Amino acid sequence: MLTIKQITENTEAVIRGLEKKHFKNAKETIDQVIALNDKRRTTQNQLDKNLAEVNSLSRTIGQLMKEGKKEEAESARARVAELKEGNKELDAVMTQAATEMQNVLYTIPNVPYDSVPEGVGAEDNVVEKMGGMETELPKDALPHWELAKKYDLIDFDLGVKITGAGFPVYKGKGAQLQRALINFFLDEARKSGYTEIMPPTVVNAASGYGTGQLPDKEGQMYHCEVDDLYLIPTAEVPVTNIYRDVILEEKQLPIMNCAYTQCFRREAGSYGKDVRGLNRLHEFSKVELVRIDKPEHSKQSHQEMLDHVEGLLQKLELPYRILRLCGGDMSFTAALCFDFEVYSEAQKRWLEVSSVSNFDTYQANRLKCRYRNADKKTELCHTLNGSALALPRIVAALLENNQTPEGIRIPKVLVPYCGFDMID
Repeated sequence: MLTIKQITENTEAVIRGLEKKHFKNAKETIDQVIALNDKRRTTQNQLDKNLAEVNSLSRTIGQLMKEGKKEEAESARARVAELKEGNKELDAVMTQAATEMQNVLYTIPNVPYDSVPEGVGAEDNVVEKMGGMETELPKDALPHWELAKKYDLIDFDLGVKITGAGFPVYKGKGAQLQRALINFFLDEARKSGYTEIMPPTVVNAASGYGTGQLPDKEGQMYHCEVDDLYLIPTAEVPVTNIYRDVILEEKQLPIMNCAYTQCFRREAGSYGKDVRGLNRLHEFSKVELVRIDKPEHSKQSHQEMLDHVEGLLQKLELPYRILRLCGGDMSFTAALCFDFEVYSEAQKRWLEVSSVSNFDTYQANRLKCRYRNADKKTELCHTLNGSALALPRIVAALLENNQTPEGIRIPKVLVPYCGFDMID
């Protein structure tokens, strides 16, 4: 959430940034926030004056009574009563203005950095880098959903029977490959200095608001209505919320956490998109990186996270590319985001496997996540997160890009985790 200070001190820049993200009615919304803030401040000032007058009059009433000035004392009492009654109304007006302002602020996305390209959608993203090994497949190469059936790795129909579409059942070496990837990703994160967290996979509404999934992504989340809890769409939500309402010491930063969780997304609005196989699921496994950092160090943290994810793809021997997302394709909460995609040779398409984002102070302001600097003053932290990695499309690419006439080859780095070097 943007701070009032950010909005009032850089109003035009904020509006330009929101327009870069194609946020509708940016100027009108910011004007509404400013008007509500002015109303809140004006009312607060009047309330403060009234309270000061009440305190002053209250001190004089006793003195007036001692001096026998009963009529003046009664007049002062009447004035105090009048002020207190008026203060109730002022307090109600101030509370309503503050609440309305907060609700409007929740609907405003983060302002992108200047380095974010202009653009409306995915076609306007900028390719920053391409890497990995080129793949040559047999002429009769199969997509992963057919490979999964051929080698009895994943049963999509069984998932439909048990739950519904988008909830696959992994079997045998398919399940082992999933577990191998999870352990590999977690081990690599620990080697890079991340502390492993095992958080809950359901969160309360306060956690959803803290990281910005609510109210923006409410329709994408599974809601347990009886208990008002949400299944997490990513480990970013519970792990970042560890630091909600926390003041950290500067020496603790950067905080580096990683977590493996199951993730749940309703994928509302995905009709018409490629949903075959593992391309788009409602439940999937993911290892997430989360950092809490000082503002002046967050750029370096972001780069270190990008390097980490790229290293994983290189070790998995997959062809990949890194995209700098344009304003129109960025998430609600991100100030700067890079996507990693792997190439599926059998599908002839790029598959997104990670987004690595810097949120600046946007989440921290919602979370009230602060740190105490060297001058003992509290400042908002920067928060960052990235998938390292999301498993479904990694599995899809591994199966498709490593198929041979003899079977599916396992990348060398995964063999110790799998216990086999070939799926046949």
